[in-house]
Amino acid sequence: MKGAIPLTNKKDQESSGLANRYYEQEDYQRNDQLSSGLATTHEQVSDTLAEGEIHAVIDDVNGKDIPVERKGYDE
Repeated sequence: MKGAIPLTNKKDQESSGLANRYYEQEDYQRNDQLSSGLATTHEQVSDTLAEGEIHAVIDDVNGKDIPVERKGYDE
């Protein structure tokens, strides 16, 4: 790659390896922190895409939608 800086530092090489990691279906069964984070993010994205809009609701079995509150953290 033209203009790329070679990774000579061990920490830089490890970081680069983590940055190049993509979600895999097996991440749901793995126990490391990176796999857990990727699986959680994948689940959140899937839920968002399935819901289809920003005004999320929980579909109740009795037919009444329950709005999901968008409340921030109170200190």
